[in-house]
Amino acid sequence: MSKYECPCGYVYDPAEGDVDHGIQPGTAFEDLPDDWTCPLCDAEKQFFEKLD
Repeated sequence: MSKYECPCGYVYDPAEGDVDHGIQPGTAFEDLPDDWTCPLCDAEKQFFEKLD
């Protein structure tokens, strides 16, 4: 599963999830709820860029 980076520098890592916001480890970025936002700056998913 790919990691995605927010413009603020936060990297969403599917292996870690976002447990503080109810996202379990193993959750792909594509499977995040549409209303999920960056836990650091509240940017929406559309602003994240896929990392290689």
